Amino acid sequence: MVLEAWYMDGSEEDQRRPHRLEPNQPASLEQLKELGVFYWQLNADIYESDPELQQIRKDRGYSYMDIITIHKDTLPNYEEKLKMFFEEHLHLDDEIRYILDGQAYFDVRDKEDRWIRIAMRKGDLITLPAGIYHRFTLDETNYTKAMRLFVGEPVWKAYNRPADDFEIRQRYMASLQGS
Repeated sequence: MVLEAWYMDGSEEDQRRPHRLEPNQPASLEQLKELGVFYWQLNADIYESDPELQQIRKDRGYSYMDIITIHKDTLPNYEEKLKMFFEEHLHLDDEIRYILDGQAYFDVRDKEDRWIRIAMRKGDLITLPAGIYHRFTLDETNYTKAMRLFVGEPVWKAYNRPADDFEIRQRYMASLQGS
């Protein structure tokens, strides 16, 4: 199954719902790529020995890895963390996530500042570029297990919007001018 993404409605209802526009307005992998968002479909059942994952990690320099399970029974301060993940923010480094089990959503801003929702399922690996405004939430299943990858030591700092004065944000915006 290929990654599914769509433009979101403006509803303030439960963040875990799909929030599709009516009629649905899909966003293609090409549109995501133009925003610097890259995607791979891998076999999550063999993630510990997957040669394709090993090659991606080698090619992109992802030397650090850990696994997080997001569920009310496994994540301390679950409700607080979900609220924090859903705050619109950016990072100074790329955000790389590989869904090993369950489902979740990443929302990213397009060039016109509209939200695109990316439905992540088991086997989906995604990279969000440093400087892109985004947020994360579970879907209505309330569960996901994800691998977090980093180049070097992990940096967990998020900068909530507005963060337009950051050099990384300005570089990101400049990169969009050519696409």
